[in-house]
Amino acid sequence: MSISLSELLVLGQGSDLASERGVSCTGELPPASDPHLVERAISAKASLGDRALILGHHYQRDEVIQFADITGDSFKLAQAAAAQSSAEFIFFCGVHFMAESADILTSKDQKIILPDLAAGCSMADMATANQVNQCWQELEKLGVASRTIPVTYMNSSAAIKSFTGEHGGTICTSSNAQKTLEWAFAKGEKVLFLPDQHLGRNTAVLALGLTLEDCVLWNPWKPMGGLTESEIRGAKMILWRGHCSVHGRFTRESIEEVRTRMPGVKVIVHPECQHEVVLHADVVGSTEKIIQAVSSSPSGSKWAVGTELNLVSRLAASNPDKEIVFLDKTVCYCSTMNRIDLPHLVWAMESILAGHIVNEIKVDDRIAKYSKLALDQMLAL
Repeated sequence: MSISLSELLVLGQGSDLASERGVSCTGELPPASDPHLVERAISAKASLGDRALILGHHYQRDEVIQFADITGDSFKLAQAAAAQSSAEFIFFCGVHFMAESADILTSKDQKIILPDLAAGCSMADMATANQVNQCWQELEKLGVASRTIPVTYMNSSAAIKSFTGEHGGTICTSSNAQKTLEWAFAKGEKVLFLPDQHLGRNTAVLALGLTLEDCVLWNPWKPMGGLTESEIRGAKMILWRGHCSVHGRFTRESIEEVRTRMPGVKVIVHPECQHEVVLHADVVGSTEKIIQAVSSSPSGSKWAVGTELNLVSRLAASNPDKEIVFLDKTVCYCSTMNRIDLPHLVWAMESILAGHIVNEIKVDDRIAKYSKLALDQMLAL
C-alpha cells in the first residue's frame, strides 16, 4: 500500500490521537532547511531580551544549546528558572517532566514553554499515577505500606512526585540517591523506588550494602506486581519496572569490546545503566560527575562514556586533547529530547513575540503542592 506525503505528519504539525507521531502547533514551523533560521533565532531572542530565559539540558542538540542561557541537568535548570524571577517566559529545552518541575518551582507570573509538547520521557511514562496508586493499595492490603517510604527519581511526572510527597516520601537525583535512601531507611523498613529500577538497585547494593535478593521488581502490568506475598514482605527495596531507553542499552559486552579496541581506556557510566554494566565500569556517576571527571582528566586520557550521545559528542569536542568515544558502537540519542529542535524553538519564541502563548506547561495546584513538599524534603537532607 502506498502512502502519499500529504498523509504523513510532519513533526510538530498536525495530530494523530492514536499515536505519538505529532502534536498540534498553531501556525507554521520554520522549515529545518531555512538558511535564515539561525538569524531568526538570534533576532527573536534579542527582541524578547530579559523577558525570556532559554534553558538547555545536557542531552540537547547543539543547534539548540548554542542559544541556551543556562545548561545543566533537569533539577539544576528548574532551580535556575526559579532564581531568574524577572524572566517572564522560560523556554525549557528538555522534556516534559523537566518543564513540570520548573513550573512547580517558579512563580505564578512566570510561564514555562516547552517548544514541542511531544518531548516526553520514556522512563517517566513507565509509571502512571493510576499504576502507582494501585501498587500502594496492594501494599496497604498486605499491611506494609505504613512501613514503606516512597522515593521517586527526578525523572518522573509531577503526578508521581505528588504521590511521593503525599505519602511522606522524597525525591532523589542521581547525585544524591545514596543520601536519600539512607534517610528513607532511617524512617521506614522498606522503600518503594520509582520509576528507575537500575538507579535504585545500583544505589541500594553498591552504596548501601544491600543484596540483590533484598530487591524485588514490581511489574505494574501484573497482579500484585508479579510478586508473591512473601517476596514483598521480605523485600527491602521494591523497585518499579522502569528504565532509561538510552542508558539501558549499554551492556557488559559494550565494555569488553571497547577495552579490546582501546587499550588503557577508562569506562565511565551513568547509574541509570544496568547493574552488570555499573559493576564493570571504572567510574560511575551523574551527568555532572561524568563531565567533571572527563574534563579534569590528564591530556591524552582515553574515555568510553556510557550516557547520551549529544553530551558525549560535546565532551569530545571540548576536550580535543583526549580520546573520548561513545560506549556503544550503535549510536543512540535521546529521541524524545531531540524533538526539541531549532525550528520549534524559533516558532515558540516568534509566537510569544506575536502575542500568542504556546505550549505552556501548567501543573495542577494540588499536584504542585505535594510535589513541592517532596522536593523540599530532598533539599532539606
